[in-house]
Amino acid sequence: MTSPEEPVAPDAERLWIPGRTVPVGALLRQQRRGGGDPTHRLALAGRHWRASRTPQGAATLAVTEQDASGAIAARAWGPGAGWAIAQLPALLGDLDDWSGFEPRHPVLEEARRRHPHLRLGRTGLVMEALVPAIIEQKVTGQEAFAGFRALVRRHGVPAPGPGAAHGLMLQPDPATLAKVPSWEWLRLHVDPARSRAVVTAARHAEALERAASLPGEEAERRLRALPGIGVWTAAEVRQRALGDPDAVSFGDYHVAKDVGWALEGRMFDDAELARYLRPWQGHRGRVPFLVAAAGLHRPRRGPRMAPRLHLGGRDQMA
Repeated sequence: MTSPEEPVAPDAERLWIPGRTVPVGALLRQQRRGGGDPTHRLALAGRHWRASRTPQGAATLAVTEQDASGAIAARAWGPGAGWAIAQLPALLGDLDDWSGFEPRHPVLEEARRRHPHLRLGRTGLVMEALVPAIIEQKVTGQEAFAGFRALVRRHGVPAPGPGAAHGLMLQPDPATLAKVPSWEWLRLHVDPARSRAVVTAARHAEALERAASLPGEEAERRLRALPGIGVWTAAEVRQRALGDPDAVSFGDYHVAKDVGWALEGRMFDDAELARYLRPWQGHRGRVPFLVAAAGLHRPRRGPRMAPRLHLGGRDQMA
């Protein structure tokens, strides 16, 4: 069925009633890489928009916020439309099981009380999460988001259906990534170490995508078998593609420091964070997740680190 805003009839659509409160925009924001991410357009024309490369082909997905009756309406276009619609509940956290998680700390208890509906979404798409995670290694968030944005705009393609009219674009496919020349990566401000890691991953994309069906630790072993993919990068993929509640971004410039400051009044390093999180084994990632959801972070003092000079954590544990 067409509408003035969407002149192209959807290839698939769904009215989903999850039986729980679902903050659609907040959950989709977990997958967005910065405010200018060309693969996402949130709160646009009454819907949240997302472009992805599914196992069945490209798809544009448009999702409404939950209405008063508890329903969420979704439409999708492109050869991957059916897959994207079927994946919608997982994308919006329906597979995220909090049973067994005990906050064990007043700050976490309060964060959970204030944000009871937040869950980890699962895309089931490894390369979608892996490529921007590699680009985010070693650099500031500002530079990383700019590099990913430029990659998608120069080497991606418009999303199917009305997605293109909204400026939505698909990430480059693995074949395209594997052919991007070295000088072009430099124009994108992606250094040789990171570009080699992206190209290598693209050449093994089919095997990497199968990691989405594996348990978190097994998926990490498969990811880290490739050069340029380490603890931090694998955790970022586990969180987004697998919705893995035990994945922790060790090596991040902020995570250990912010968790320590929020929960114990002092900054942790990665070794201290690993010891501290042991009681939450199986749910360790929920601790920094709740700290971030509560907006808790240590005071930022002094000038921001400039692009290309950021040497904390992630460049050591890619």
